[in-house]
Amino acid sequence: MLERDGYLPGVPCWVDTSQPDPEVAVAFYGGLFGWEFEDAMPPGSAGKYYIARLRGGDVAAVGSQPEGQPPSAVWNTYIWVESADAVVSKVIGAGGRVVAEPVDVPDAGRMAVFTDPEGAAFRVWEARQHKGARIVNEPGSLNFNSLNTRDPEGAKSFYGSVFGWETLDLPGGVAMWRLPGYGDFLAQSDPELRERQAASGAAPEGFADVVATLNPVAEDQTDTPAHWSVTFAVDDADATADRAAALGGRVLVAPFDAPWVRMTVISDPHGATFTASRFVPENQGLAT
Repeated sequence: MLERDGYLPGVPCWVDTSQPDPEVAVAFYGGLFGWEFEDAMPPGSAGKYYIARLRGGDVAAVGSQPEGQPPSAVWNTYIWVESADAVVSKVIGAGGRVVAEPVDVPDAGRMAVFTDPEGAAFRVWEARQHKGARIVNEPGSLNFNSLNTRDPEGAKSFYGSVFGWETLDLPGGVAMWRLPGYGDFLAQSDPELRERQAASGAAPEGFADVVATLNPVAEDQTDTPAHWSVTFAVDDADATADRAAALGGRVLVAPFDAPWVRMTVISDPHGATFTASRFVPENQGLAT
């Protein structure tokens, strides 16, 4: 798999998890995905920020819970932008809220935290030295970022205004976010991308431009707020679920088959949830 060296503005580029006890999370994810960690914070810092790597390439991070936030762990999605400051007016104009104003992360980049009109939190990343996830879409690395929402039409208006996203509707009621031109950007470093997707049979017109998924929250899930979630690729969803439980996590949704994949939903020891998914071409004909 080709390593990434930067992203197009408007593309999710990084994930990290905020944890009340980062060392516990480091042990869990290291055991689950084989990640190796390095604390990026200077000696003596009050908090920790462990960069996770596979084959030497950055894949994600585990950090301390920001001061003043509830002691619940969560996975955070970052979207690549040219200017974090310029996004502020776009978010406000589209009905979102600024949670944390743009701030420099020394040498690495500049970031800000927002919520969309429904309250789903996301972050933006203006890169300097840190270019986001270097390894994606292979076992143990980020596979998808997903918006879970009760108001798909409102989300389309908001994210279209802020990032230029459009939606791609797939069979079975599945919807994805696409950024026109993203496929061309990827093809610069991976010229065979479209041919490979077409050969798999899993790539309808426009799929090369997909940057995230759009998941409606069921009406009966009254205790589920709008939120961004993350999916990691794995080579065996069943074995990953078993390993997560042995490491102190919880399997919230047992492994099951879905169109194109076999997946499971897992909670880490402090409650941050994520999906682990294996690509299964034989499942393409399954109904949602």
